[in-house]
Amino acid sequence: MKNLVNETPTPKRSYAFVDAIRCIAMISIVMEHATTLPSNIYHPKSFTEVVVLSTITQIGKFGTVCFFLLAGFLIGEKFTDYTPVQYLKRRLNSTFLPWLIWSGVFFLFLLGDDIFIAMRFNHGQFDSTFGSTIIDQLKLVYLHSSFWFIPNFLICITLLLIFKKWLYQRWLGAIFLLFTCLYAINIYYEVIDPLHSTAIFGFVFFLWLGAQFNKHLNALEAWMKKVPLGVWIALTLITLVLGVGESLILRNTNSADPYNTLRLSNILYSMSFFFMLFSIREFPFTKRLKPRETTYGIYLLQFILVYSIVPLVFPTLKHSAQSLSFPLVLAYLLARFIMVYALAWGIVTLLNKTRMKWLTGN
Repeated sequence: MKNLVNETPTPKRSYAFVDAIRCIAMISIVMEHATTLPSNIYHPKSFTEVVVLSTITQIGKFGTVCFFLLAGFLIGEKFTDYTPVQYLKRRLNSTFLPWLIWSGVFFLFLLGDDIFIAMRFNHGQFDSTFGSTIIDQLKLVYLHSSFWFIPNFLICITLLLIFKKWLYQRWLGAIFLLFTCLYAINIYYEVIDPLHSTAIFGFVFFLWLGAQFNKHLNALEAWMKKVPLGVWIALTLITLVLGVGESLILRNTNSADPYNTLRLSNILYSMSFFFMLFSIREFPFTKRLKPRETTYGIYLLQFILVYSIVPLVFPTLKHSAQSLSFPLVLAYLLARFIMVYALAWGIVTLLNKTRMKWLTGN
């Protein structure tokens, strides 16, 4: 392909590990969303249950940071193949349009419940709070569901495009890191909205860092060969424990987002997990899942399935799972995870065989 900036072809390298890590990161994100039950559905009956559920949630918290790192890694090459405007246009066409459609579908699912209730139980009349209900549903879709990621991601990319001239300058990374640290501190003080889904500048550092990994890949690989895999496994386990501990502290302080992705412990956990995966590199099972073709589609579908389809499959647990024993709760969470991932992957695979594959970003 002709380089649109330098007018000379950019040599391409095969980054199979990117697809493998991308696949595992998406599995973790589906796991996080599918195994999280609101407190009004299930409230832990003991401290042990709190710790177990917090650990399950924490295990899946590395995915978001990994996605930003991988995107930054690939951006380093894309910025040489396209002008900033061309690159952003490609992103809007392949990323934003499918996101807009599926987020709209999710909103209609939510609104459909309210319309059904009005038609069935209120003679087709909407009460005076319907307007505020619509606003709440929009907030749920675009701030409190996984659909927050794409606007944030595009804003982060735009920032890198603006500062493209200084992309590989350490001072730029230091500024981005400062924003990340400020968000991490704000989780405790809540000067501004502490939700990670509204942390507009909180993730751009990881994009920048991924670009550095690409530029210095040979040096990174040489360094990684000197560090035994056991070190990364140990660090991942240690930071996992730290992550669970910090989430418990935040729960005790009634934090608005005790499992915030930008917690310091979770940043360390995510980085450790990333390096552990990078050290292993090859995961044969991921090739069967075709991550390059399915990952984005799974992202778009998984939260809709969790929120709108799972309750239809388990209607008796839609409003409460409190009557279940804890082992059954864990079995229920496992079933939700397997079902959501399998359904999302299956739907995306089917769409990719049709002219509608653009709905999955392909």
